[in-house]
Amino acid sequence: MVKEGAVKATTMSGVSPEEPLYMIGVAAKLCDLHPQTLRMYERLGLIRPARGAKGNRMYSQADIERLRQIQRLTQELGVNLAGVEVILNLLDKMEKMRQEMEAEIQRMRRLVEEQARRLENYSNSSTR
Repeated sequence: MVKEGAVKATTMSGVSPEEPLYMIGVAAKLCDLHPQTLRMYERLGLIRPARGAKGNRMYSQADIERLRQIQRLTQELGVNLAGVEVILNLLDKMEKMRQEMEAEIQRMRRLVEEQARRLENYSNSSTR
């Protein structure tokens, strides 16, 4: 899912990480999970795959990474699915805040550069 205002990143193959590529069976194999587990994660709101023209679930590379993250949290760290939901929501909020902060930094840089140009122009015009 592409975040609002986010710049679309592309992988080395030139495909956006958000591009739905994999049907549920392939996504399950990539993550070493049962397709029913992916359906359960969707019911719980942990993952939101795109839907193809026929209504079938289509998973992007970003979805695969999220599934692997869920797997790490549950299997390696012992976090239950309620905890996973909280952690993923916090991580999503942190990413949104990081993007907003980056946009604000870029805006401030443009303002500083504009002020520097104005000051330089003022300085050049007053020394003539």
